[in-house]
Amino acid sequence: MAKFHLTKRVEAPVERTFEVFTDFETWKGLTAIVELAVLTDGPMREGAKFRETRIVMKKEATEEFTISGFEPPERYTVTCVSHGTEWVTVFNFKPDGDACDVEMLMTSRTLTLGAKLMTPLMLLMSGTMKKMIDRDLSELKAVVEGRDPATT
Repeated sequence: MAKFHLTKRVEAPVERTFEVFTDFETWKGLTAIVELAVLTDGPMREGAKFRETRIVMKKEATEEFTISGFEPPERYTVTCVSHGTEWVTVFNFKPDGDACDVEMLMTSRTLTLGAKLMTPLMLLMSGTMKKMIDRDLSELKAVVEGRDPATT
């Protein structure tokens, strides 16, 4: 099982931060995302689904995600099953005066024998995944703070 944690301090109120971090249109502007298609009508909410294509290790990778938990403005959870592995990512938003801390915890659970056999490779790739997601969070933070995300 892979597991990692990231935290970003955002200089904006928790409500504004949650709003930007849960806006599919903002996600479409992230550097690593090539395409994002919302598969359900309406805004992000529990049960919403989307398909994301992004550059991973210089190649395009497409995955389908479900918003499996949605509790504004405290947290939301994104789930994906890919290549025999379930990925669960929880975003927690903790207010601190006029700012907030965004904590992201990603865990994985292998569901198939093939995925279990690939676990050593996944552990090697976890550093790359962590850097990629850290960049996503930095770009979202820049948007919330009114800065150009390309400069992160």
